[in-house]
Amino acid sequence: MAKRSSLSIRIVEGKNLPAKDITGSSDPYCIVKVDNEPIIRTATVWKTLCPFWGEEYQVHLPPTFHAVAFYVMDEDALSRDDVIGKVCLTRDTLASHPKGFSGWAHLMEVDPDEEVQGEIHLRLEVLPGARARRLRCSVLEARDLAPKDRNGASDPFVRVRYKGRTQETSIVKKSCYPRWNETFEFELEEGATEALCVEAWDWDLVSRNDFLGKVVIDVQRLWAAQQEEGWFRLQPDQSKSRQHDKGNLGSLQLEVRLRDETVLPSSCYQPLVQLLCHEVKLGVQGPGQLIPLIEETTSTECRQDVATNLLKLFLGQGLAKDFLDLLFQLELSRTSEANTLFRSNSLASKSMESFLKVAGMRYLHGVLGPIINKVFEEKKYVELDPSKVEVKDVGCSGLHRPQTEAEVLEQSAQTLRAHLGALLSALCRSVRACPAVVRATFRQLFRRVRERFPGAQHENVPFIAVTSFLCLRFFSPAIMSPKLFHLRERHADARTSRTLLLLAKAVQNVGNMDTPASRAKEAWMEPLQPTVRQGVAQLKDFITKLVDIEEKDELDLQRTLSLQAPPVKEGPLFIHRTKGKGPLMSSSFKKLYFSLTTEVLSFAKTPSSKKSALIKLANVRAAEKVEEKSFGSSNVMQVIYTDDAGRPQTAYLQCKCVNELNQWLSALRKVSINNTGLLGSYHPGVFRGDKWSCCHQREKTGRGCDKTRSRVTLQEWNDPLDHDLEAQLIYRHLLSVEAMLWEKHQELSGGAEASTVPASPGKAPEDSLAQLLQVLRDLHEAHSSSPASSPTSEPNCLLQLQT
Repeated sequence: MAKRSSLSIRIVEGKNLPAKDITGSSDPYCIVKVDNEPIIRTATVWKTLCPFWGEEYQVHLPPTFHAVAFYVMDEDALSRDDVIGKVCLTRDTLASHPKGFSGWAHLMEVDPDEEVQGEIHLRLEVLPGARARRLRCSVLEARDLAPKDRNGASDPFVRVRYKGRTQETSIVKKSCYPRWNETFEFELEEGATEALCVEAWDWDLVSRNDFLGKVVIDVQRLWAAQQEEGWFRLQPDQSKSRQHDKGNLGSLQLEVRLRDETVLPSSCYQPLVQLLCHEVKLGVQGPGQLIPLIEETTSTECRQDVATNLLKLFLGQGLAKDFLDLLFQLELSRTSEANTLFRSNSLASKSMESFLKVAGMRYLHGVLGPIINKVFEEKKYVELDPSKVEVKDVGCSGLHRPQTEAEVLEQSAQTLRAHLGALLSALCRSVRACPAVVRATFRQLFRRVRERFPGAQHENVPFIAVTSFLCLRFFSPAIMSPKLFHLRERHADARTSRTLLLLAKAVQNVGNMDTPASRAKEAWMEPLQPTVRQGVAQLKDFITKLVDIEEKDELDLQRTLSLQAPPVKEGPLFIHRTKGKGPLMSSSFKKLYFSLTTEVLSFAKTPSSKKSALIKLANVRAAEKVEEKSFGSSNVMQVIYTDDAGRPQTAYLQCKCVNELNQWLSALRKVSINNTGLLGSYHPGVFRGDKWSCCHQREKTGRGCDKTRSRVTLQEWNDPLDHDLEAQLIYRHLLSVEAMLWEKHQELSGGAEASTVPASPGKAPEDSLAQLLQVLRDLHEAHSSSPASSPTSEPNCLLQLQT
């Protein structure tokens, strides 16, 4: 039983941003921080004040997080990136919007006194005295303080104030994890109302000291408690009146949803899972037909989420093909015109989209990856619409001549024909590479459509049914937005985007089997018609081979692919090497190709070289970030593990960007989440000389100075299925439409007034809808009696934090 929190984040676009460059424009991107920890960086959109990102992320994190902040930055090639503004959403704000926060938010100016982070460890006591009681405040240590100096650290000290008297700790140089262990005492009068203020500062020799955060303690509550000790989150200084923002900083459109789920033990969900699986196995001949009922009671706005959850649940039960086959039959039963088949956002369409992303993403990368990379590398000017052609100069220096419109159109047509031909050839060669479950699902779709629309006049309909998903809803969106399908790390510039859009249109025309309707929409696509017509024949031949898979072949192919388990994560990283010994040792990073599976983290010189095992995943104890000052480099992570002899070891690996860093950390944490001996604390620095660089502790194997973040992960398309979580999400949805299900049950029961499920004592109801209602009731009772469902009390609740 566990309580899990997740954030669904969609960064849509910005508008009216201020110009930060001398050209009168900006190069904006977004950084997303959870409790001041950077977890996401969007792509940069060049030379615009109204950028569109359209990027979606899902982050899993502990329920105790406090806020998520969105920083809009301006990228600079030669100097430090400029901060344009930020939007901050607290956990309480998100919790007050059960359906999520959606809309435009004004960017606020970034105030250094509000940019605080970290926690401070205090022990507070009320002691008896000769004349009056004494208030003792022991300042023990702090962690994760904001680095304020150029060396990537701070020189922190603490100032304790009470009733006009101020005392200070010593200064700890170059540390964001200082330890003081200093104690201060103040006289305490009975009935005193003044608060105790503990402030952290960064000491500077020349300029003024930088504020690091503060904690304000209610002394009256402390008087009642007599003693309290714990970690307190540092708060910003909001005592100063906030000045109005200087000018308009623009706005950011966001969609953010917080979801807190209490996941019960697997046994609690078994009745729900078994009931749904039984319905799918029965198909359209089932007595209750719960799947159509779920579709009927699901609103359009949440249909995609429900489809994804159902699909993942049945995929984990080995029934994804049967579930989709049932949806195909239901869709076909209510479709009379072949040209409207699967055109709506039905549960079948949404489920199939999710299925292809979950089961076919690696296949898509193999087919489209080389084509997309070539388009990005060539950066050719491509245009087929005469009304949009830009005539430019061609030729060598001194011999420039304007290129004619006809030349531009002809060269563009040649480029697109080459890309389209290469894509179709790669697709035709990919039959064996397509996952068996995808092929079997398309086989069912092809057969069902051919049975529903027989005859020569509907010869192309089964092929179009397949291409409506494969080409129109999977390949074409990936071509138009390769960043959103993880095919590229950055968005395309305007020129490349136009090439990709035209290529996607051509793929859609091929997928539509070159119908007259598709040709009539954009007559200027005519130069591609020979390649499109040839592509239609190629595509039909490909689909014929794709769906030609029998049950035995499907099982054999699945068994073969299961033995060749794909890596969870792979790519180039830089591994830290130490040269020499003693005080003159130096450090360097060597580039190697790493591969992570569910069993081992291995490396090789090149992707095709023989791999050598570096770390057994069962031995991993933590995967965490490293302070930038440790190596003078950003985006470094550490994997803490034990070797075969049981000795603790640490591997330091550098990534090329913050997104890659978080993706690797997320992958490592997921595959080692069930390991025994996971650490609760670690050192974010390195042990150099005779002490840790982070907290200056001299004991190498001592307790870490920061807490680990093993539960902070990013959701990826290749994540392992979490059956209990999917069942919980389905239960949550069914609970939200329970009233509609009761109405439907009453209607099917002949209008009888019924407020309870009709069942004999100790006997389950016979019809499936009644069984479902009973299962929902049982799950509701299980949640009500669950300790994790009760509100959790914050530590140090007797000490009211004031700001």
